[in-house]
Amino acid sequence: MNQIAAIPAAISRSPATGQELARYPFEDAAQLESTLARSDAAFRQWRETPVAERVAVLRRMAEVLRANVEPMARMEAREMGMPVTQARGEINKCANLCDWYAEHGPAMLEDEKTSIEGAYISYLPLGPVLAVMPWNFPTWQVMRGAVSIILGGNTYVLKHAPNVMGCAYQLRDAWLQAGLPEGVFEVLNVEPPLVSKAIADERIASIAVTGSVGAGAAIASQAGAALKKCVLELGGSDAFIVLADADLDAAVKAAVASRFGNCGQVCIAAKRMIIEESIAPAFTEKLLAAVKALKIGDPLADDTFVGPMARFDLRDELHGQVQQAIADGASLLLGGHKLEGEGNYYAPTVLADVKPGNTAFAKEIFGPVASVIVAHDAEHALELANDSEFGLSGAIWSADKAKAQHMARRLVSGGVFINGFSASDPRVPIGGVKKSGFGRELSHFGLREFLNPQTVWIDRK
Repeated sequence: MNQIAAIPAAISRSPATGQELARYPFEDAAQLESTLARSDAAFRQWRETPVAERVAVLRRMAEVLRANVEPMARMEAREMGMPVTQARGEINKCANLCDWYAEHGPAMLEDEKTSIEGAYISYLPLGPVLAVMPWNFPTWQVMRGAVSIILGGNTYVLKHAPNVMGCAYQLRDAWLQAGLPEGVFEVLNVEPPLVSKAIADERIASIAVTGSVGAGAAIASQAGAALKKCVLELGGSDAFIVLADADLDAAVKAAVASRFGNCGQVCIAAKRMIIEESIAPAFTEKLLAAVKALKIGDPLADDTFVGPMARFDLRDELHGQVQQAIADGASLLLGGHKLEGEGNYYAPTVLADVKPGNTAFAKEIFGPVASVIVAHDAEHALELANDSEFGLSGAIWSADKAKAQHMARRLVSGGVFINGFSASDPRVPIGGVKKSGFGRELSHFGLREFLNPQTVWIDRK
């Protein structure tokens, strides 16, 4: 047996060809100890670093990201199959995130006055934050939390998905190039037992998780046992409601972009398309035409919109869900099969006649599959949308914005987008309810999740 192959390692493998790209041997307990020690020591220095100096690092990080858009985007395309044009957008989005927090973050960290004379609230860092992150947006998912966590004076320990370790290390190098002190952003490449050991370690102050419901529940239980706060952004099965008075062409265009971007491997995306019955045939016809026109191909090609799925086991799981959905009564209108060839491609798929109880209605479908669900009217659409264990985000399309806003207040989700599709932006918080998790990232809500709001009261009478 090849001795190198026998060493337990995180393996980076091209989803487009199936070929192995790189191996990253898993670290042992001694290396974990070294990483945590560096992060803890760095925290003691970084928390005392003036906010203006932290801001300067963020501004330089934005410059580094923009200067390295192409190599970073191509790494994402090679490791997890995101089309390179979409990956470029992701890297630039991260640069914009750094600029936004550099501009607006300092005011969020200032002492806050209260209505009590002599009393105020200080926002203080907690310590090293362990972040367990997924592969689907290898840079944005990390930066979305890391930027505010680091600006707040904490340090950040990244446990990334094993198939995107190349992305993890290039991001660490970018932070160092931007002048972030060593130890403030660390990368941890360990197997699950050592992740548990890190969660329990007294030097880790908090935990941030983006991932599946199962992973989130397991990590949250361990964090709870250690009496540590965690923020969870988990799965979603977002409702994309289209009412009879909506701009149909705009709604279809948004639905396709939301559902099939990044090969459908997106938490906040139009997964359950709930269409008022009077326009359901027209919507479905336009949807099928738009999906058929999507360019499938090499993620490194600029004209590719749908690349391969990130892992071969995930494609198998997705295909099983599609087959189960059909067995549950759904109609297959398009796709529904693996594409032939060496790559990990799945045909863009459209299911109709999806109803409550169907796998495609009840579960998160993490791949290029759209489910069309017919509602009798707006009230029924809202009932269907809320009939889910998830509550991450959603969309409502209607010419009557007041009506849509009223519906939004009754849609049980962390975000609602009217005449648009779900997205993340530093100016507003992102997060979910129900089994989509708890806590928030981005805006001042995200920044303060990992800070201690300390009450200071002088001369209390």
